[in-house]
Amino acid sequence: MPRLRRLSSSDVLRIFHRMGFEVAGQRGSHAKLVRVSPSGERQVLIVPIHRHLATGTLHAIYRQASRLVPSVNLRRAFFTD
Repeated sequence: MPRLRRLSSSDVLRIFHRMGFEVAGQRGSHAKLVRVSPSGERQVLIVPIHRHLATGTLHAIYRQASRLVPSVNLRRAFFTD
């Protein structure tokens, strides 16, 4: 069974940057990532800025992003084989 990788916020930001998201701003310890879908819809993700993200936080980010990004791409980035 695949296991969730241990990722830092910079790892997560890099993953989403490859998927077309850009950092639109930061407020405190959270970054707002934004991209515009091909249909013109504005898609927003919030990522906490910490050296090590807790497993539950990573899973919540994965669930939030799975509504916007094909899960095949996310699974490869967030889980080990």
